[in-house]
Order: sequence, then C-alpha cells, then structure tokens
Amino acid sequence: MNLDDFLSAKPLFYDVIDYERFPSAYRQIKHSLAIPKTIHLVGTNGKGSTGRFLATALHRAGQKIGHYTSPHILRFNERIWLDGSEVSDDVLECAHQKLLSLLSTAIAQSLSYFEYTTLLAMVVYEGCDYVVCEAGLGGEHDATAVFDKVLSIFTPIDFDHAAFLGTSIDSIATTKLRSMHSIALLGRQKDSEVESIARRIAEAKGCTLYTLAERLTPRIEEMALQLAMKNGLSDYLRDNLTLAMAAYEILGYEATEALFDQSALFGRLSKVATNITLDVGHNALAAESIANAYTGKKVTLIYNTYGDKDYREILSILAPIIESVEIIEVSEGRIVERHLLESVLREAEIPFSLFDALHEDKEYLVFGSFSVAETFLKRINVTSTMV
Repeated sequence: MNLDDFLSAKPLFYDVIDYERFPSAYRQIKHSLAIPKTIHLVGTNGKGSTGRFLATALHRAGQKIGHYTSPHILRFNERIWLDGSEVSDDVLECAHQKLLSLLSTAIAQSLSYFEYTTLLAMVVYEGCDYVVCEAGLGGEHDATAVFDKVLSIFTPIDFDHAAFLGTSIDSIATTKLRSMHSIALLGRQKDSEVESIARRIAEAKGCTLYTLAERLTPRIEEMALQLAMKNGLSDYLRDNLTLAMAAYEILGYEATEALFDQSALFGRLSKVATNITLDVGHNALAAESIANAYTGKKVTLIYNTYGDKDYREILSILAPIIESVEIIEVSEGRIVERHLLESVLREAEIPFSLFDALHEDKEYLVFGSFSVAETFLKRINVTSTMV
C-alpha cells in the first residue's frame, strides 16, 4: 500500500491516547534505525518558527539537517523538511516502504497517524547530522520524546489541550518539561511557575538547565533586534529567533547574522497578499501575540475554531484589534457549531458575517487552526506554503 492510502486509513485524532504503543514499537526497530542527533522542541507556541530558524542556520553552516514539524497546511510533505526544502514524494514513498519492511503489519496498522509519520521522518533523516524534532502534543508522552536528545528547547508554555494535559499550569508544564533529557534551554515564559517547575525537574533528572536570560548575550540580543527589523518580524517572532540563536550557541557554534538572516516558518504572521496576513495560532497565548503585534490597528478577522478551544477568551483578547469578523466555513468534524460561535460574537458585540469574498480596501487577518488556514488558502487558490 502506498503512503497516501496508508495514511488516509488512519484517523488524525484520538479521544484516548495509548502512551505505551509507540515506545514499544520503537524499541522493536530501534536497532535498525540510525537516529541523528536530536534537538527536541516542546511548548505551547513558537515551536515551528523557533525550529525553522535553528534548522535553517544549521543547514547554512554546512550541517545535513532535518526539521520535523506538524501539522501541515496544504500537503503532508510540509512536515518533513530536509536541507532547506520539503521532502519529495519519491523520498517519502521509499522511506514508507522501508518502514513497512521493519514493522510488523499489526504494529504498522496500530500506530496513530502522528506516531507512524514520526518514524517515517526518522527514516528520511538517516544520515543527517541533526534533526530538529517538534513535539506534537504534550511532552513526556509524545511520540517524539522517545529519541535521545542532545538538547531540549522549551518555548512558552500555557494552557492548551486541557483534555490530555490538565487544566492547571502545573500539570501542563510538568507534562511538557518532563521530556527534558541531558541539556535543556527554557525560553521566556508568561508564568513564573514554569521556571520553578523546570528547575525542580532538571535537578531530579540530572539535566543541565539554562534559561534564555542566562544565555542571552548583548551580541545575540542586538543581532536579533537588527534582523527582526530587517525582516519585518514581530516581537513574538523576534523572541523565537533569539531562542534559536541561544540554542545554536549551546550546541557549540557561533550565531552570525548571515546564518540567521531569515523569515519565519510559513503560517506565523505570514503575508499572503499586501492586505492579508495569515497566522495558524489557535490558543489564547497566540492571540496575545497577535494583539500585541497589531496594537493601534484594526483588521477584518477571518476566523473559525475547533470547539475545544477557548474561543470566548481568544476573541476577547483580539477584540481591541477587530473591525469585524468574517466566519469562514470549514469542513472538519472538530469545528465549533456556528451558532455557538455567533452567540459569543454577539455577547462581545463584535460585528460578524460569513466570509464570502476579499476586498482590496480591507486589511485582513486570517487566524485559527491549520484547517482554517488550509480552507482559506484553497479558497484563494494558493497551492504551496513555500513562499
């Protein structure tokens, strides 16, 4: 069975997660895989852009590098980036056939979509010097956590995936931070409790923990500021760039302007047109970053959301920058029922309508899940995220 057919038979989401299934499968084939030095990215927001800044710098420095990220917007290949480009269909298919030869049929079929594609990525990345590997959900129990790590990077941690991670910062941060291994770098955090939890876990694990404040030199800070101004990066993306620079130097290299003169991963405050910005953030922390970036401005928000997201809080955070909301219809089972979203918009006294067409005289912000981004881009006939 080819990769497309194989993956299409797997559900993308599960109500219950089997935390032992993937480690057991990995142990059975570990001896047959040559896993590169792994840099693990965990957090609520900023994993994708931080990882891409770091992976691109390592590639430019002459390292053979992979960057595994999820989910994708338009095509699966976006998840598996190799030496500056999305991996080709042929490489993916070869890796798929090799992986099927290593796994028993029963195990291959039992693995979730994300679990299988995590192993698939590692087959693609055999021969790499490094792989920057982004956690999917959580930390210690995520499929990506089974690999030995040369560095764990923690981006801002906040409330998300409450059904699996808990409803307190303590439970969420503990689950994510327990994935640290030998060396860890903690990015700037909204809640000071996160650092206390990180230090406690690091001491118990014998892990060397650095905070960004401890690793941030005036040279890196000034370089990040200059590059952010040059590339039009928001404060949020500048923070991610700074974190990537600090991580690069923990690995034993020297960050330079030439290596980090980059734009962010597509999907984070990405310009789709002169009057359209797209962001795949879909939680309150992402909304705060957006609101800060648009302070003093008003936009037409093209929006929809999954029903399990706190869209009431998200819209409250974004309200000061919203001129009106245009609800984009998305064919996805987890999308909130429209009457519930409309009820919240009425309560917040935010004008709304259904998204129909774009107008040149409006400034648009497309904000929401990857499904929202995918639906919008297909509506305006964008076929690739490599822009």
